[in-house]
Amino acid sequence: MRVVVFGAGSLGSLIGGLLADEHDVTLIGRESHVLAVRDRGLEITGAIETTSYPDAATAVSGSAELAIVTVKSYDTAAAARALEAADPDVVLSLQNGLGNEEVLAEALAATVLAGTCTYGARLIEPGVVRCTGAGEVTLGARSGGRSAAAERVGTAVRRAGIDATVAADMPRRLWEKLAINAAINAVTALARIENGALADGPANDVATRAARETARVARANGIDLADERAIGALETVVETTAANRSSMYQDLEAGRRTEIDAINGAVLERANDPVPVNETLAALVRAWERERDLR
Repeated sequence: MRVVVFGAGSLGSLIGGLLADEHDVTLIGRESHVLAVRDRGLEITGAIETTSYPDAATAVSGSAELAIVTVKSYDTAAAARALEAADPDVVLSLQNGLGNEEVLAEALAATVLAGTCTYGARLIEPGVVRCTGAGEVTLGARSGGRSAAAERVGTAVRRAGIDATVAADMPRRLWEKLAINAAINAVTALARIENGALADGPANDVATRAARETARVARANGIDLADERAIGALETVVETTAANRSSMYQDLEAGRRTEIDAINGAVLERANDPVPVNETLAALVRAWERERDLR
């Protein structure tokens, strides 16, 4: 399968590098990373140890059967415009937050799939990505139900040795992921703590309330997500990624814009009743961004 990975940072490079063992993959990323991959291949370290040899470029050119989007949520519209040149048959979003699939579907004449990914990744330097934890890719129709395109992509992903599940309940899974991100990202970023610090103590209380609020908003939007399921998923992720720094924590450390609008902000936008924890977390991160002219 001809695959373009748009947004070859940490996660995009890891997934694209693994796919390159079985497919014709092009990573679209920053120039320094692209040059390193072209020169010596992509080195994957950590939980997975290998070197792969995908193509790499700074811009899209040529056609693709599958485009995997891994950019930050605020860059989704720009990614969609860039991917028009590839005219992909199928587009798979492996991004944080809600609404990315709708943005892609509005701009592209392609079947757009929703996805989640629990592989952990960190770009160590140009050409080197560390897998901080092997996980699973889950994908399916963005509105739920069965999808022939999803089955085809799932088969292609599994051929490359990636643990992949094709699911018929992606709307619920996206909200469950949102509850996890709403609970972990802003709390760990603002407190400057690793994920494991949410297992107990005051940070656990804040994170749990954020997840519970998110589950309540999901149900108000017609998604069957019980509080217990959202909190259980949160506890599992906190345990399995205890040593990790969340993506938002890394963004704050690097002085970059965060995905707060697509995570806690998405909860606020879809809430009919007060969600004070998510509102407070979003306000604090947005204030940090505003003072650094990142908004």
